[in-house]
Amino acid sequence: MQRPNIIFIITDQQRYDTIAALGYPHVNTPNLDRLVREGVSFDQCHVTAASCAAARASLFKGYFPHTTGILKNADRWRRSWIERLNDAGYYCANIGKMHTWPFLTELGFHERFVVENKDRYLEGRYFFDEWDKALRFRGLVKQQREQYRKLPGYNQALGAFDWELPEDTHPDFFVGDMATWWIESTPKKDPLFLQIGFPGPHPPYDPVPRYAEPYLNRELPLIPVTQQELDRQPPALKELRVHNSEIDHDSVVMPLQVTPEQRQRQRAYYLANVTMIDEKVGQIMSALEAGGYAENSIVIFTSDHGDCLTDHGQSQKWTMYEQITRVPMIVWAPGRFGQGQRVSELVQQMDLGPTILQWAGVDVPEDLEAISLAGALDNPESFQGRPFVYCEQVKDGVLTGCEFMTMVRDKTHKLVHFLDEPEGQLFDLVADPDEVNNLWNTPAAEAHQTRLLDELREWRIRSGVHTKDWCRDHR
Repeated sequence: MQRPNIIFIITDQQRYDTIAALGYPHVNTPNLDRLVREGVSFDQCHVTAASCAAARASLFKGYFPHTTGILKNADRWRRSWIERLNDAGYYCANIGKMHTWPFLTELGFHERFVVENKDRYLEGRYFFDEWDKALRFRGLVKQQREQYRKLPGYNQALGAFDWELPEDTHPDFFVGDMATWWIESTPKKDPLFLQIGFPGPHPPYDPVPRYAEPYLNRELPLIPVTQQELDRQPPALKELRVHNSEIDHDSVVMPLQVTPEQRQRQRAYYLANVTMIDEKVGQIMSALEAGGYAENSIVIFTSDHGDCLTDHGQSQKWTMYEQITRVPMIVWAPGRFGQGQRVSELVQQMDLGPTILQWAGVDVPEDLEAISLAGALDNPESFQGRPFVYCEQVKDGVLTGCEFMTMVRDKTHKLVHFLDEPEGQLFDLVADPDEVNNLWNTPAAEAHQTRLLDELREWRIRSGVHTKDWCRDHR
């Protein structure tokens, strides 16, 4: 069979519960719904890190963050398995966000049209990407933190603002339109690896107002936040709440107490941005079909991590709740894989790496920690998945209350460990799927706590042995 084109669409900070066809009808996503109906969806796909760069580096390398050494934003990463596709004859192009460091490193791409975060403040603040150049050419000033801070009620907006510049200058429209333009105007590449990185729905939550309007009065699911839950959170997460109430990361100030109206408005603006991206995904699919790509293409849709959106009293990422670690993942190739299939087994998002290499006919390095998902796509009914999934987060400029946080999860329980700290988190995901009842050091859950702590230890030792010959020059 001819080697497939691979179209890899990845959003930034999109929760698992944001696609209507996956069981969340409060969201308008007709184009992603089509991918679900005609493709294979992974209902328990988990990222390996609770922040952008670490998760993306793990995904595009095939190793856990503690192996890559890329544990937070602005940790240097310049190598990936994309180089192997390049060497094997694939034409590799990137349009939008990858979050490499430096931003413009090649990473194996033949060409890159880099568009990074809307609000770059901690690193790359003055970096001028393709979107910045387009705004400057039109004489427009980018909406960003300095402008939002001048608005009345900035500290109570939870990062939700109206996009007031021309619609086509919104970064997600800009990336979607550029991807469509590239597919339509570039001579056909065969085989093609095209990565399309949407900056949204990462905050600031600033959609075009007409997309937000339908959501503002719609009933949206919000997990109740109780004082009992907050009191049972580990010290590091209590500190994180205070930190995010005092510092406006990504233009988001998260007060310690928020009203239902504030929560509803933030969620409406976030979902509006998801709908905007969905519209652009539909246009990209139309361009692929018109350009002759779709007949021999595999389209992948996923996100780098999720967003608490005030659930659990937390802002954005940096925690290990399902809203962060679990992301949507859809693989669409109707002539190659089954349609409307749902895979419920646990997988790590980085498992896409060896899967893509296998599809491309490229040798998969034996020491990868990622595991091919080809079996899940060829025969979903017999796919076993992983017995455990893991996620990591190091102390950074936001998570300041612990040195290192690690999550281990199986089908029934989740444990979150804080290095050298006596407190942690333990959830019974069957009895408590919303993760509001922390069972850490609860006698009735002692066996599960011991079991998962033992697995965490064995996993780290196993990982060190498995990757002992991995060269750090691979960064």
